Parts: sequence; C-alpha cells; structure tokens
Amino acid sequence: MKYCVLIIDGAAGWPLPWRGGKTSLELARTPNMDALAREGMLGMASTVPTGMEPSSACACMSVLGYDPVLYYHGRGAIEARSMGITVDKGEAVFRCNLVSVQAGQMASYSSGYISSGESRTLIAFLNEKMGGEEVFFYPGVGYRHICKIKGHTETLRAVCTPPHDIPGQEIKEFLPRGRGSGVLRDLMKRSAAVLEGHPVNLERRKKGEFPASAIWLFWGSGQIPDLPAFRKVYGLEASLTSGVDLLRGLAKMMEVEVLDIAGVTDGPDNDYAAQAEEALRALARKDMVVVHVEAPDEAGHAGDIDAKVEAIQQVDREIVRRIRDWEGGPLRVLIMPDHPTPIEFRTHVREEVPFLLWGRGIVSNGGQRFTEREARSTAFHEGKGYNLMSRLVE
Repeated sequence: MKYCVLIIDGAAGWPLPWRGGKTSLELARTPNMDALAREGMLGMASTVPTGMEPSSACACMSVLGYDPVLYYHGRGAIEARSMGITVDKGEAVFRCNLVSVQAGQMASYSSGYISSGESRTLIAFLNEKMGGEEVFFYPGVGYRHICKIKGHTETLRAVCTPPHDIPGQEIKEFLPRGRGSGVLRDLMKRSAAVLEGHPVNLERRKKGEFPASAIWLFWGSGQIPDLPAFRKVYGLEASLTSGVDLLRGLAKMMEVEVLDIAGVTDGPDNDYAAQAEEALRALARKDMVVVHVEAPDEAGHAGDIDAKVEAIQQVDREIVRRIRDWEGGPLRVLIMPDHPTPIEFRTHVREEVPFLLWGRGIVSNGGQRFTEREARSTAFHEGKGYNLMSRLVE
C-alpha cells in the first residue's frame, strides 16, 4: 500500500455573506476532490489543541501524526532546523519577517510578498549594520527569515504578536511586551532606520510596491527538539514537498526526506503540476509522500477571496487529478487543510477543519463535496487530529 497526504494550507474558512453564504471551498470548482469525497470518507477534525496557538506549526504537526501537546516547542526552532541553524545553550531564535509599516500601521506583514532575492540583499545589509556576536540574521524564503540572539534568553519570555494577525492596525499596541521585550523592540526599531534608504526599498517605492520598512520578531524558541522518526512511529518511509521552511523543518525533525522541486513556492506562482509530478515520482520509491501547498493560506492572510479560490482550484486541477490518475499500485489518501484562514479575519482561527480519507478499504459515508458543510453533515468528528494518520495507515 502507498499513501499520500495533501495539506491545503488555510483552505478552510467561514461562509461569506457577499458570496451567497459560501466558503472558499464551496466557491471553488473542485471536480476531482468532490469525486473522491463521494467515494471516500468525509469528516471534521480538530488540529489545534485547546490553549495552543492556531498556527501551521501546531496544526501541521497534528496532520503529520504527532501530538502538539507533547512535541511542539516553538515555531522558530522548527524553521531554524530547516535552514540548518544550530541553537546552543544561551541562544534564542525568532521568526523575523520583513514587514511594511506605514503611518504606524501594519500595511503588509510580507512587505508585499517581497522576493527571496530582494530579501537576501536586505538581510545581508542588516547583518552588516546590526549583526555581530550577539545578533545574526539568516535569510529564508520570501519575507520569512530567522534572527538568532545570543546571551539574552530572557527574550523568550516576551509576549509577541505575529504581524499577519494585525493587518491595518496600529503596531504600537502589538509590539513585544513583558520581560525580555526590550531587546526585541530595540532591534525592530533600529532595523527601520537601517532599511529606510536601502536601494531595494527605493526601487520598490518607485514601482509602487510595499517597502520592507522594518523587521518584526515573534515565534521565539530556545531549543530544537527532535521528533520520533516517522519510520519508527508509523513503520513507513516518507518524502515531503513544501515551499516553506516550516514544513521542511518538520520533515527534517521527523527524518523524512525533503524534496527540492524547482518551481515550488509559497504563493500563486507555485508550479502545482511539477510539485505533483515529482511527489508521485517519489512515491514510487517511498511508502508515503506529503504534499503541502501554502498559496491558499497566503491568499487568506491577504483577504483575497478570488486568489484563495483559484489556489484551491489549482490544487484540484493539477495535484488531485494526478493523484486520482496514479497507477503505481494500491493507494490511500488524506486531504485536508491544517487550519481555517477566514477571508474576513485574515489570520488563523482555532476551529476544526474538513478532512477526506479515500482509497483502498475506505468506504463512503455519504459526502458529496469536499467542503466544510458536507463534512459536518457526516457527523464524523476526530477530536484529536493527529489520530488521522493512524486511520490512514491502519
């Protein structure tokens, strides 16, 4: 038996009154997922335990079959692992977004989805002007980077707010606060002066694009834990493809192969076809492949309903169609978002998500479409999302 897990990041959401009370999944044309829904088992699952942050770190850990209550120790550490960054005693790592602040408000948590090339230039400049023995910046993907701070582990006690939680809001109410926050606030303030006149930002302003006007620090971690190897927990060898460091970091912690596929990104320019084709090639030599698509979540953060619907349709057309057509032997599939990212809220919420199990030995429970409404109608609920992996491979 072969297995495929498809994580459609942030695809779930709330009914949109101005779109006939439909969610993004209901608005999208998804003939391939709907066909699987009619043949397979639909339900709802809780992926974020009560009291934990509704982040992709917790939620994707659940989808991958690990209990976040036991294994989650901070997102910064997971992304650092993906990037090969060590975290020693007395050190802390933080997610470091390049953000655009205008008139004191969070204009863009991603600096208008700044490119990785532009970001690398700016991160190198920040290291030149602000880096040293205590602080170092590491370039990641797009707007997402890592800042390592030595000798100030008190910063891990600071209360930090992700910038994608505060679009259009005054940042002064959401700056790091509490013990250890002074170091973080100082770095963020100094970065604004460093980045202000950089040629990259001058060019972006000239083009009418959001400049990267400051860094924003959050999701701090002081250790990089190892997860039990996936092969030891589930007895399967697996590969994973994703355009973001978070999932790649989780894969490395699980001792799962990371697929480097040209064209796989975190946005609407993702090469869905290449991602699917290379993932299925990997499945020919592995027991399982995990395909993670970030684009619907990014569209949700941007409040762009049309982009979110199109991303879901691309997943259906280019990825799910190929999974349906795969002829490599008996196959079982799990398809689900990790968390909802409602368009009107523009960030993650701690609510259950629909899931679809399909393939050899799985019997239909009456669902007709892969949507929140249809999944709820089956009355099949998994209160601990990490148990779905066991259901898939049983």
